[in-house]
Amino acid sequence: MRSDVVKKGVERSAHRSLFKAMGLTDEEINRPLIGIANSANEVVPGHIHLDKIAEAVKAGVRLAGGTPLEFSTIGVCDGIAMGHEGMKYSLASREIIADSIEIMAKAHAFDALVLIPNCDKIIPAMLMAAARINIPAIIISGGPMMAGRYRGQDISLTQMFEGVGAFVAGKITEEDLAEMEEAACPGCGSCSGMFTANSMNCLTEALGMALPGNGTIPAVSAARLRLAKQTGMKVMELIEKDIKPSDIMIPAAFFNALTVDMALGCSTNTVLHVPAVAAEAGVEIKLEDLNVISARTPHLVTLSPAIADPETGLRYHVQDLHEAGGVSAVMAVLHRSGLIDGQTMTVTGKTVGENVAGAEIRRREVIREDEPYHKEGGLAILTGNLAPDGAVVKQSAVEPEAWVFSGPARVFDGEDDAVAALIAKQINKGEVIVIRYEGPKGGPGMREMLTATATVSGMGLGKDIALITDGRFSGATRGAAIGHVSPEAAEGGPIGLIRNGDIIKIDIPNKRLDVELSDEELAQRRAEWKAPEPKVKNGYLARYARTVSSAGKGAVVD
Repeated sequence: MRSDVVKKGVERSAHRSLFKAMGLTDEEINRPLIGIANSANEVVPGHIHLDKIAEAVKAGVRLAGGTPLEFSTIGVCDGIAMGHEGMKYSLASREIIADSIEIMAKAHAFDALVLIPNCDKIIPAMLMAAARINIPAIIISGGPMMAGRYRGQDISLTQMFEGVGAFVAGKITEEDLAEMEEAACPGCGSCSGMFTANSMNCLTEALGMALPGNGTIPAVSAARLRLAKQTGMKVMELIEKDIKPSDIMIPAAFFNALTVDMALGCSTNTVLHVPAVAAEAGVEIKLEDLNVISARTPHLVTLSPAIADPETGLRYHVQDLHEAGGVSAVMAVLHRSGLIDGQTMTVTGKTVGENVAGAEIRRREVIREDEPYHKEGGLAILTGNLAPDGAVVKQSAVEPEAWVFSGPARVFDGEDDAVAALIAKQINKGEVIVIRYEGPKGGPGMREMLTATATVSGMGLGKDIALITDGRFSGATRGAAIGHVSPEAAEGGPIGLIRNGDIIKIDIPNKRLDVELSDEELAQRRAEWKAPEPKVKNGYLARYARTVSSAGKGAVVD
């Protein structure tokens, strides 16, 4: 066992005495030592209940003959951090979480890891750590929040952010907004739409690093606790069979995950996280790969915040996907179509093909095998003279009327000024909002722009105003919102050269993002451009800004 280095032999008697100081018996010390990385805290609704998930995991580990040893990691709530300087720390926290797990696992010689995340950056961080450390490891999330109910309709956090815009537009009263506030988030779990947290939890399952059900079993369900116990037992089997992340996270597994991503219409943030996890696993994912996968993958499921089902008028949530058969049912469709590799290994000890054999669609209005919502997948990578290294859009959440959009730029050197202009009704229909110096280096930290995009949608302008940024968007974003524009403004990218009135052209069908300027004009502006002073000059964010790569490379730290 790997843990023998801290517990075997006369020379480790001092080490054993420290274990015994915590109440462990010789029998417990002699068993495999399983590190339980728990991101529970009392700040994040998706993490408030992870103490119970951890207890269930530990019960499973003990049932299977191991000794669980729990430790903690940090976790940021993107919703609470939204719209102020706190959002600068969200993406940057991914690296700290991965590093802290590496430190704990290496320092204490664990035989295996069970990793318990639930929200945005924590999930990819734990996957990154698992790939880096490469000892038997398995993920169990806390599960999705149930949708709220407001005046007979299912709602989620999306409606709360959009409610601000609706109030500004005079569509609802302050009393309506307060009533909605009471209903939108009914309890623990990751926010109930196909936002970043649920996207990454579903993709973790598709990748093979979590048991079936990880992405969709509701947080409040007893089935979630049973899954946690099964996860604790399964990690012991991974030790016995010596199945490590490097056996699971191979190139074919990442392409499987990205195919599921396209079928589900996941968050644009997956374009940051999946390549970052792959890099830790020694697998290169290029942005152009995503358009190839998207072009061949039908969009089978549309969940909030995407546009409502055109036939029923309903907006579905993750609980609906679970009732419909979950990720396994979606993967079964893709497997039958030859779109995913059924031979890749998973933490079940079985292949993907074996896992999804027999999976059935139980609600065909949710998983549309026969009549997909779109012929192409949910995400698209755009390139052009405005984004030479790429930009990303959640095309499944864009109204068809806005797939091709052209208009004059309204330029803002930060999100706050753009939101202020929106609220003051200073943005006109037909304009393209450009928010720059919000990338990984320029932000620093690449803030999400949900406040801006939700205000646009809430005001009913989703078809009339587009937004591009070198920052990123929450998974709760919908509308003509193009993010991750690379190179970013702080690196001298073309987005930093745009001026008010320049004509921006968005062409999602042809995967283009351009500004109507000649190469000569862009070269002249680049020669006149001067790098701005760093917004943050000390502390963690300053160090992060000096070492982080572009969004096009997953914003990984060198």
